[in-house]
Formats: sequence, C-alpha cells, structure tokens
Amino acid sequence: MRVSLKDVALHAGVSIKTVSNVVNDHPHVTPAMRARVRKSLDELGYRPNLTARHLRAGRTGIVALALPELGNPYFAELAAEVIDVAAEHDYTVLLDHTGGRRDQESLVSQGFRARVIDGLILSPIELEADDLRGRAEPVPLVLLGEREYDLPYDHIAIDNVAAAREAVRHLISLGRRHIAFLGARRGHSQPAHLRLRGWREALDGARLVADERLVAATDGWGHADGAAAMARLLDAGHRPDAVFAYNDLIAIGALRVLSERGLRVPEDVAVVGFDDVMEGRFGAVTLTSVSPDKASIARMAVESVLSQLGGAPAREARRIRAGHFLVCRESTLGRGAPAVRTGPAAGF
Repeated sequence: MRVSLKDVALHAGVSIKTVSNVVNDHPHVTPAMRARVRKSLDELGYRPNLTARHLRAGRTGIVALALPELGNPYFAELAAEVIDVAAEHDYTVLLDHTGGRRDQESLVSQGFRARVIDGLILSPIELEADDLRGRAEPVPLVLLGEREYDLPYDHIAIDNVAAAREAVRHLISLGRRHIAFLGARRGHSQPAHLRLRGWREALDGARLVADERLVAATDGWGHADGAAAMARLLDAGHRPDAVFAYNDLIAIGALRVLSERGLRVPEDVAVVGFDDVMEGRFGAVTLTSVSPDKASIARMAVESVLSQLGGAPAREARRIRAGHFLVCRESTLGRGAPAVRTGPAAGF
C-alpha cells in the first residue's frame, strides 16, 4: 500500500503542509521538526511520487542522453555517470543511440522526443553546425565531445590536443623516437584530427620527425580496426617503437597483433591509448591511457541542463573544458609497474 503525506502527518503528529515542506526540502523548517518528520518518513517507508512532482512543475522528469556508440566502453561508462548524477536530482535518463550518423544526430537534436524530455545531452560525431543553427526546439541542449561549433549551446569537452601532446611526450621521455598514430580518420572526425595534431605538435616540439608513414587510418574505433592498422604498419616494414592510439579499443587491438608478431610491450613497442576504459586495466599488459574526467563531464552536463530549466538568468553559452590526466601503466612503464597518474587534472 502506498504511503501518503497524510499518513506521514498523522504518524508524526504534524500538518500535511509541514510534511510537504520537509519532503520538498524547503528551508523554513526547524531542525527538530525536520528530524521528526524524516523519522516518520523512514519508519513508514514513504517514497515521493517523482512523476507527479515533475508534472506539477510542467516537466516530465526525463533527460535524454544521445550517444554514438552504446557498445563502446567509454560511452557506456559516461552514460552510467550521467544516470547517477541525474538520479541525485530525481531525474531519469533516456538513452538514444545515434550510431554516429548525421541523420540520426540531426533527428535527435531537432526534438523528435521533445514532448517526453526536459532536456537533451548530445555527443555528436558527424553533425554539422548548420544542422543546429536553425534549431527552433526550446528543449535545453548541451553538447559533449570535441566537434567545434560556434553555436549558442553549452559545450563540454576535454582539450584533445593537449591530452594527445601529453601522451606522446610521455613516450618521448622514455626514449621512443618512432611513434605511430593509429586511428586517423579520412572524414570529418574532429576528435581524431585533434589527437593527430597533438601527436605532431609533441614530435615537432621535441625536434623529431613526424613520419606520416606511421599514421594509420581506420574506418572505425574498435578492436578489429586497431589490429588491422597495426598489422598494416608492420607488413609495410614500418615498425614503430611506440604507438599512440585514438582510443583504448584501437590500442587493445594493436596489443594483440604485437603479441602475435612476437613483439614485447613495452620493451619493443610501448603503447598508449585514450579514454581509460575498464578493459584496459585488466589485460595481460595493463594499458597506459589518457583519462577524461568522466564523472566531471557528466555532472557538468546534467547541471547545465537543469540550470536552464531552473529559470536562471539568461547567460552566454559556455565552452567548458573538462579535466583529464594520463594514467601510466605497464604498456609504457614495464611489467609489474604500479599505475601512476599525471597531468593537469591529477587532483580529481
């Protein structure tokens, strides 16, 4: 049987209004009264009707999160963080899978779920600025990821160029001089271009040759793509002494091929990935990786949506830099080495 506010009021010996004020966390309740009502709430097992609460405010209590690859561990881990933060604010998250396709990203951004959501957090891959420029949908929108948009929406991303530079500088500091980049893209994928730019800048800064023969393009971002790219380099006779991969899945695919070819990691080839997904921490060789602060990204995204819903004064759209750090593990430091966290966001 559902416990009502009236039941709680009778149990606590107070008015229904007092119970409502405590449930809704109104400030004008004495500490003693608040404790008394909360004791009754706990003893009766009262659970607030969140749907009714949101409807009274003219909202649905749902935020949509649109991601390009739900099967990618990075996006799965990010989604879990968003769901946890939203729950703190009594919000439910509706997940949308766009496949990284422009038509699906455009459909989501133009509000085809507008009647059932209060806000949208979108991580686009192929969406162009023109697709968003004429957006008339009033539902708050927050963008994630590294695509650059000169648009009036909050946009949360790490500094991909800086993160890539730090990863490659780490390899250079270990004496590596022939560093490959796996995961370049032939299309418009800005994250890949930005990480490739960081690779070049780190090599140029160390007065090393950015050997374009060591840049391997991939069609996707998975294990098989990394394995195929690594195999192509080795088959072409371009054996690097280090690899910086677009993401951890590509790095893990490369690790497999290196093992099959009898090359030791990190003695023969050191490897760095990007995203710091859980899988990379439990392989035969643990993976050094750039770690975006996923918890911070999730919190800033949810709070950006809610601040727009909360009637906050109009403000300029923000370009928000989330933190990142480099977690150095066995794939660069050697077997048995403990993980070492470095970088500008090492304190998170």
